[in-house]
Amino acid sequence: MERKRSREERERVEQLPPPPPRPAGRPVNHHLPQPPRGAPGPPPSRARVQPVDREKTCPLLLRVFTKVGGHHTVEDFAVRGKEPKDEVQIYTWKDATLRELTDLVKEVSPTARRRDAKLSFATVYPDKNGRMQLRKVGQTFSNPNRRQDDHMALGELFFQTGDYLDVSIE
Repeated sequence: MERKRSREERERVEQLPPPPPRPAGRPVNHHLPQPPRGAPGPPPSRARVQPVDREKTCPLLLRVFTKVGGHHTVEDFAVRGKEPKDEVQIYTWKDATLRELTDLVKEVSPTARRRDAKLSFATVYPDKNGRMQLRKVGQTFSNPNRRQDDHMALGELFFQTGDYLDVSIE
């Protein structure tokens, strides 16, 4: 049997806003994020990297490994000190673009200077278990063509100091 509510209890209940309607089916768990409704939004934009004052900021050492015909394998980087031999060491900053790096690679690689050469960039980094991972991050052509990848900076590619850059030249 239901007890009668006092006048004060009835007034308190009447002052509360009504609860939101619950969808039919499974109960709603308010602690889990709800899936988005409607059409998906635009893809997240890359965070722009703040320009670096190159006169006042110390550059980082970028170890670049080049290979004609494809990227190196992850196994090529598995043992520290036994990285591939075709290495170029570049001192640069996190705001350096793939176009700048392309021009530097062209200085040391005759194949990259060909008019129709395509350079594909990948970062090589250790995962949380210490195993090396290779992730493709962009591509450029020997001749500047104002592609979007030409203007991407290392910082936009989630590059961290100590990562390697693997460049495939085709």
